[in-house]
Amino acid sequence: MDLRHDPPAQFRTALDQLHEVVAKEAGSDDFGPSDYLPGLKVLLQSMDYDPHFSEAGRRLAWGQVVDVLRGRVAAIASMKATPGFDASPITSPVVITGVPRTGTTALHRLMAVDPRFQGLQSWLLDSPMPRPPVEAWASYPEFQKTVARLEAQHAAAPQQRAAHFLAAEEVHECCMVMRQGFVSNLWNCGWSAATYDAWWQCQSEEPAYRHYYRCVQLIGANEPEKRWLLKNPGHIENLDLLFAVFPDARVIQTHRDPAKAVPSLVSLLMNLHPLMEDGRADQRGQNMLAREVAKWSSAVRKADAVRAQHPGKVLDVVHGDFHRDPMAVLERIYAFIGMEIPDELDPAFAQRIADKPELAHGVHRYDITDYGMTEAEAREPFGDYVSRYDLLEKRA
Repeated sequence: MDLRHDPPAQFRTALDQLHEVVAKEAGSDDFGPSDYLPGLKVLLQSMDYDPHFSEAGRRLAWGQVVDVLRGRVAAIASMKATPGFDASPITSPVVITGVPRTGTTALHRLMAVDPRFQGLQSWLLDSPMPRPPVEAWASYPEFQKTVARLEAQHAAAPQQRAAHFLAAEEVHECCMVMRQGFVSNLWNCGWSAATYDAWWQCQSEEPAYRHYYRCVQLIGANEPEKRWLLKNPGHIENLDLLFAVFPDARVIQTHRDPAKAVPSLVSLLMNLHPLMEDGRADQRGQNMLAREVAKWSSAVRKADAVRAQHPGKVLDVVHGDFHRDPMAVLERIYAFIGMEIPDELDPAFAQRIADKPELAHGVHRYDITDYGMTEAEAREPFGDYVSRYDLLEKRA
């Protein structure tokens, strides 16, 4: 979100202006394969038609599009500057996925304590490059820019800290680099984008997965043999594409009562609404919950179908089990991925669990009734999913 660029009077006619701004900032006009252009054009058209942007929201939205396209240029430039980055295939990555707000982040960051894994840090998703030594990160302008962006984001929406705290040095979601293809669910999240959403629902994300794979190779180019730990909720909708690029992936799918998880997601996304748009918060919240329930119930069904074709490659983790006994869940996961937990790693895991860093910035509170739906209505599209995984939370 870069406020240095004044947004155009019309987004839909600003395609050339956007490329000129990004090329000037990045020092390169190589945007890679043109498969990103259809989505970018639809997004810009949607930005004129769908949201009720505030003036600040227009600047923030334009800045985000600039940043993401600049990230794409940075990735392409770094690939050109790193011959042989793609020489080594990515073998047996561990990939965490599941409906959003089912514990994917907590599990991801806990497993990232293990130094035998490498991951996608937030700052490298903003500016893909071969990962430098950690002690040098703070000296990189790209790292400093991500720190500043996240600090500004948390200052503008303090409730985001409790809902989903982000840090430049922490591992983050694959979708943050996949959105550089402009065929991404993320473009429906920051502001009203029904026109883009209708287009996106009919598209394949295959080009985005190809770009994502190359970015993972690029970021890990200095340690190509080190095992990858990746995470992205959206993979459950595209498990077929995930297995196409990572045939030997070991996938961990997390599960939680959708009547808890999906409204939590909507609450998280609605925290940004006052920053971006004027009015219509109640309407957007209700529209969003209906949309997210439909989307993620469909994603679960798609994942079930793909899983049937890849027996033994997906491990199920229930949110309640993870919170009750995270070490027992870790032991199951490590057995599944063919690794052992060395004794010297136990204290680090125990410390991370005891610290509860996900709660360090407050508790995220939300109520499904704020979005015009009952818990039963949220569960119904998921069919037998709740009973199959015994997801109803039992409280004393």
